[in-house]
Amino acid sequence: MIALALASELTKRVVVTLDGEAVAQIKDTVFDADGGRITGFTLSGRGLLAGPLKKVLPLSGVHAIGPAAVMIPSQAVLEKRGVAMGSGTGGGGQVIGTPVLTDQGTEVGTILDVVIEGGRSGRVIGFEIAANENLDRRERKAFIPRGETLAVSGRALVVPAHARRFVADDLPSFSAQVEAFRAHTVTGHTDAPVDTALDTPTETPVRGEGDPT
Repeated sequence: MIALALASELTKRVVVTLDGEAVAQIKDTVFDADGGRITGFTLSGRGLLAGPLKKVLPLSGVHAIGPAAVMIPSQAVLEKRGVAMGSGTGGGGQVIGTPVLTDQGTEVGTILDVVIEGGRSGRVIGFEIAANENLDRRERKAFIPRGETLAVSGRALVVPAHARRFVADDLPSFSAQVEAFRAHTVTGHTDAPVDTALDTPTETPVRGEGDPT
């Protein structure tokens, strides 16, 4: 099963060396929209009064993005701010609120958060979105996979139409949906447009708070 993390949940996650030394905590996740992956992290010191650090953590220096900590080999992988990731690299916050369109031209919601693959790949494999009535008649939050060749543009995120069949209502179940989406994409059966909402029998429903289990 794929290990997943939300970009927003990485904020304040401790950065620990393989020797067990906690050296910093994550401040912001830097997101490369064109490449569909994160490029690294800005850092802050640990503690309530700690401010931003002058060094950043490039993705190349990450040993693993784990559920409790971001692991690095040593402090030597930290680099000066602006050198490691480029001063013009956009952060993940720039995609929040971006409309999500299918490649059939249907808007299905807006981005709330970025879903990152765990380990050290830094791949963005999907998004948490505020679904609209075209995806979910109850307009609840949902997780939707991104296409392998489609990225966030300046105005919208474009996903394959068939990605609507592989949404999930929480992060744990989204992992299985991503694997199914990838398997479906490999078969090449991706051309038929999908025009039904989430609560039809052919698609995965998204449960909201207060719904019966």
